[in-house]
Amino acid sequence: MSVGRQSKETGISRRKFLGAASTTAVLAAAKTAFPFGAHVAQAAGPETTKAVLGYIALTDAAPLIIAREKGLFTKFGMPDVEVVKQASWGTTRDNLVLGSAGAGIDGAHILTPMPYLISAGKVTQNNVPLPMYILSRLNLDSQGISVAKEYADLNVTVDSSQLKEAFAKKKAAGQSAKVAMTFPGGTHDLWLRYWLAAGGIDPDQDVETIVVPPPQMVANMKVGTMDAFCVGEPWNEQLIHQGIGYTATNTAEIWNRHPEKSLGMRADWVDANPNAAKALLMAVQEAQMWCDDMANKEEMAEIVGKRAWFNVPKKDIIERIKGNFDYGNGRVELASPHFMKFWRDQASYPFQSHDLWFLTEDIRWGKLAPDTDIKGMVAKVNREDLWKEAAKELGVSDIPASTSRGKETFFDGKVFDPDKPEDYLASLTIKRAAA
Repeated sequence: MSVGRQSKETGISRRKFLGAASTTAVLAAAKTAFPFGAHVAQAAGPETTKAVLGYIALTDAAPLIIAREKGLFTKFGMPDVEVVKQASWGTTRDNLVLGSAGAGIDGAHILTPMPYLISAGKVTQNNVPLPMYILSRLNLDSQGISVAKEYADLNVTVDSSQLKEAFAKKKAAGQSAKVAMTFPGGTHDLWLRYWLAAGGIDPDQDVETIVVPPPQMVANMKVGTMDAFCVGEPWNEQLIHQGIGYTATNTAEIWNRHPEKSLGMRADWVDANPNAAKALLMAVQEAQMWCDDMANKEEMAEIVGKRAWFNVPKKDIIERIKGNFDYGNGRVELASPHFMKFWRDQASYPFQSHDLWFLTEDIRWGKLAPDTDIKGMVAKVNREDLWKEAAKELGVSDIPASTSRGKETFFDGKVFDPDKPEDYLASLTIKRAAA
């Protein structure tokens, strides 16, 4: 299939790219507006040229890696930005608490709920809050829920109920079924829990939920540590290439165009360096445009697959970022609309309504108290205002007019109305808490 046809089928619209037909036109427009780099337009310039950003070896970290590899941080006046690999989301949290002054990091490619959990002191040592900001979303869609080949005969899909009896038999025999995610209360935890609960499987009572860092998922399933896991790419595809299991569902099948990772920063760093924060955002936004262009996917896979970044073969990355999904059980979807979006569909803008859903789900599963002022939390942590400032300076015209994307509908028919999160919570059958 040609790039042009694939772009049309996967939803690129002219409106999404400054009225142009491709990301290339956006970049050209930005260069025309700021021929010497958009940072020149900032009268005061960045307060610092340095920031230390963490990332996990997941495809949705690509905007940070590309911004570093393509010199975009330098272009916007931040030549000393470091992008540093983290071993796990727990390590990311700990290094954010340290900050770069303490040999840690200033910000990170991060699971969207984590800045909230860290700000509230829910996941930090001694429950000490560390104020955080979300500056940008990094991507939409294309995480995966995979199951071990032990369940190949069930041909599990987005409908997890096919596993209910098998898991119950395992429990009755004294062996708990284990399902893995990457961080309690994080995106993968919530996708996995939603998927299980929608099929009548209680993620706290019917299975044992464990935490495994993304790069260790495949190795752990290989030795039989788990029955299913939820993680980002390229690990679901690598699992298939190693013949260990198959993908039950792409998370976009659970919630189409769902938010995933974010660019999170320590609030004190942003407050002290507002111009530098804007420069970082502009570099990341331009990198997201580049990553989203189908013409760049081959190069992107080569870059992030390097030993210095993921240390993963290109074949484990390339097909799914193009939208070609071999689920590993005979199901193949070419030019799927559920590939990872970095810019199109307003993927970069951090809708506050989406953060409300994550926090509502964390209340659902007991990660936050039922009386938590989630709207107040979003108002403090979500800095979509900075995103808009950066986008305007970059020359982006397709800027959302509202902080809400409106009502969201899930595969099982549940509807989340960000104006009435308590109604959504009340509609759910399996949960730890009610609104």
